[in-house]
Formats: sequence, structure tokens, C-alpha cells
Amino acid sequence: MLPKTESLIVEFKSDRNKISDTEIVETIVGFANTQGGKLYIGIEDDGTVSGLNQSRKNLSGLAALIANHTVPPQSVRVEMIEAPRNVMIVEVPASPSIVGTASGKVLRRRLKADGTPETIPMYPHEYVTRLSGLRLLDYSAQVILDSSYNDLDPLERQRLRDIIHMYRGESALLDLNDEELDLALQFVRIVDNKPVPTVCGLLVIGKAESLRKLMPTSGLAFQVLRDTEVRVNEVIDKPILATFEIVQDYMKAWNPEQETEIGLFRIGIPDFDHRAFREAIVNAFSHRDYSLLHRIRIQIDDDGMSINSPGSFVEGVTLDNLLTAEPRSRNPVLADALKRIGLAERTGRGIDRIFEGSLLYGRPMPDYSGSDATNVRLFIPKTNPDKAFTKMIAEAMHNKQIRLNVFAMMILSYLRNEKRATINQIELNVGFEKARVRASLERLVEYGYIEASGAGKGRTYLLSSKVYHKLNESIHYVRQTDIDKIRYPELIKKLAREKKEVTRSDVMELLHLTAPQAYHILKRMVEDGILEMTGTKRNAAYHMVSKEY
Repeated sequence: MLPKTESLIVEFKSDRNKISDTEIVETIVGFANTQGGKLYIGIEDDGTVSGLNQSRKNLSGLAALIANHTVPPQSVRVEMIEAPRNVMIVEVPASPSIVGTASGKVLRRRLKADGTPETIPMYPHEYVTRLSGLRLLDYSAQVILDSSYNDLDPLERQRLRDIIHMYRGESALLDLNDEELDLALQFVRIVDNKPVPTVCGLLVIGKAESLRKLMPTSGLAFQVLRDTEVRVNEVIDKPILATFEIVQDYMKAWNPEQETEIGLFRIGIPDFDHRAFREAIVNAFSHRDYSLLHRIRIQIDDDGMSINSPGSFVEGVTLDNLLTAEPRSRNPVLADALKRIGLAERTGRGIDRIFEGSLLYGRPMPDYSGSDATNVRLFIPKTNPDKAFTKMIAEAMHNKQIRLNVFAMMILSYLRNEKRATINQIELNVGFEKARVRASLERLVEYGYIEASGAGKGRTYLLSSKVYHKLNESIHYVRQTDIDKIRYPELIKKLAREKKEVTRSDVMELLHLTAPQAYHILKRMVEDGILEMTGTKRNAAYHMVSKEY
């Protein structure tokens, strides 16, 4: 089916007057330098199919022309369809490097203010963004040639040592002198026998005035809104460690806690989980694009907290695989330094901590759907915690025999809201692959947190009676399980009326049950005088008692 409108990855080109080879090649280069996409030749801008020019017939010739007129040669896949007139589709993969035309033009695609796409020049300063997004360039490892060792702040270096101690970073770093520490964390590189700061070094322990002069894009904006009133609006132009502590202090004032009892203890439940917030801020610093002239922005309002970080997701990371993609950073040297000093999750799975921060308290999951080609936007909803669910999860976490990872908590949260679901429904809504869903479900069944009903594709899962008891909602469990007790006999009676008789295999297929489950339901219906059985064992058949007709 042909698309109706153009987008960042879809372009229509009219071929009534035979589109020029140059225009085709430039469009292909724009796709290759962005996200890839499809060029539809023979469709007008408004989506009307006008067809191909009579002279355009050679599919392989177009692919060869594109390869011969791009540097490096860009491979494409070309096909022709009739819909209802001939349309040529050129499928372009995103390039693993920067592509230009043979005449030297480098282009990219973007969306205009009205949402329509256009192909525009890619300027030299944008090469850094593209290469770092492809993980071919670590911007944070680059030497700042206009700087000197004096641009690093001894006070910030001491702050660094304090943070290593506080957050249990690599203790061996504390045994190094200042020069050795800077080299170990790649804060400097030796150029002409002199230590010269890297982008990473200046960002982490640079002097504030040096940052404003040499890295004016490194700041952070912190805002708090209550209704339409701006309560806090601060811009922080300091190195990362100082900024981190300032933001932590702001959060103490704007992140109130509720208390709940768990056994003999009382715990505080904040609006935003402290560890999740820390990981979210560290992620923003680690993965942002420092070549873009924008700040990280944190905004807290009545609905929740937004953290906007300049730059798109790095190559290989999408909204669909956030929790399952291999850890990767736009700025590996900076990310590694923040891990080693203890601020960032050492495994690189800080995203798990961010999701756990909401799931622990029975809240909606964090949302990255507002992200686009120039900005990664994390939204953490602010809702009342589900205290009973929080208590259950906390007790599970303290049980050394039970391990609830982020995937298991996502399933429990989903079943808490939806009551009952099939494996396909769970897979669709929690967003990870079926094999992982199945493994998590079986582990939760083993732990006694969920129960399974039925077999095959119709197998469903619900929270167990133990969980509903812990949640003080046993009535919901009874309601869910009694639905089957009422629904199954009615469906069997309907089938028996239509077929005149049913077998155990018929019931297994109808209700997706195992053989013993089907047998026990049929046996109970016979005992209740609803069905009569003829034959024995495998040859048994069941039909309606005459009074039931």
C-alpha cells in the first residue's frame, strides 16, 4: 500500500516531465545522511499517483546511476509497482558514514515547521553531530586546542574526589595524583609534551568561565511551574559535577515524599524516585550532542517531570528497543568517566533504573515518545503511588530467593492494570521480545506472583491469589477466576447445541485448555445434570440433557 503523505522517511516526486537524475541523487543523499527512507517516483506532492514518464523503464540502470554519482557509492533497492499507474520505489538505507554527491554536495533531510520534509545542505559543523550519532566520532574525547591546563579547576577536581568516595566509585582513582587522575579519566591528552584538556575534562572539572568561553552549549536550565506560575527558572553554566549537586539540591525542595509502612519500617515514596532521577540526569549529560547550541532542560510541572537533551538517539537505539538495545553512548569517554567516578550505572543500563523508579511505586512508565531527530525527551508522570503494590514489590526485593528485574515489574504492572492478558497482548504492550516475555512469565509463575489459565494461543495470565491477598483485593481475584467458571460452561453448552455432541478435544480447542482442565469441566457439567456422557475414556462424547434444550 502506498503512503498518503510525505514524512522524514517518505518523499514523493512527480515524473510527468521526467525528474532529473541530479534531483534523484540529491534526494537519495539526503535520505542516506538522515534515517534512510523511500523515494516514490510517479507520485505528486499531494499523494496523487500520476505514474512514470514513458522513458523511465530501467530499474537496474537507476540503481547503477545512484551508485556512480554518490561518494562513497550508495546502494539502494529499486522496484516498480502498479497502483494504478506505474510507480518506482527507491529504498535507501541510512548510511554508516557521511555521503555526498559526486559533485561534492552533502545533504540531509529535516521537517519544516508545517511538518512537511525537505532536503537541505549539511554544513561542516553538522558533521560532528552525524558522526557522533553513528558512533564514528567521540566528541567528548576531542582535544580543545584553544585551552590550557589552567582551564581545569582544582576545586572541581577535589569535588570529583569527594564524589568518588561518596558514590563508591573506583577507589584506585583516589590513590592517583592530579596529573595521573586527569590522564586516567581522559580529562587531558598530551600534545607537544603538554597536557591539554579534552571536551570531557572541561565538561567535568573545567572552570565556569572557561566553559562559557569554550563550551557555551554545556549548560542546564531548571524550571518549576505550578499551574501557569513560574516558581523556579534557573540557568546553570557550571561543570557537570557542580551542576549535578545544584540540581540535587533543587530536587530536595521540589520532590516531596509520602510515607508508608512496610513491616516494622516506614519508607518515603517521593514524587520522583531519587535513583531514577540521578540516572536520567547522568544519561542526559552522557548522551547529549554538545555540538548543538541548546541546553539540557529539566521542567517540573503539575503533570510530571520532563528532561530534554539535545541530540537524537544514537544509531541502533529506537523507541522500540530502549530497554533491550546494547548500551551505547554518543560520548563514550565522558560516559566512562561518569561510570568510574560512581555517578552512572556501571553496567550502562541506567535506562533500567529510570523505568524501575516508576514501576517500584505502581506508577505509569516513563515516556520517551516526545523525542525527535534533534531532541531526546523523557517524561516521568507524577501520579499517586500504589502503596499496596509498592509494599509487595519492596517485600519481594528483600527476599533473596526472588529476583524481580525491570521486565518482570513491567509485566506485574501491566497485569495489575489489565487484570488478565495473553502472551501476545503482554508482548505488544510492554515492548520487548516474546522469548523474554515468556521467560519472565514463567519465572513469575514459579515465584507465585501470577497464575496461568488455558493452553496454546489462548493461554492467559493474571495476578495470583497470593498477590491479590497482599494487595488487600481478594475480591478482584475471585471475580477474575469466577468469570471462567461461568463463561466456560456457557460456551460448551452453545457448542453442544450446534454440534449435538462435543468431545474433550472439542473443548480443549474451543477454550484453549489442557486435557485435564477440559476433562474436569465436562465431568462437573455431567454431575450437575447439564450434559450426558456416552462412550468411555478417549471415545467419550457429551450431549445436552433434553431439559436443557
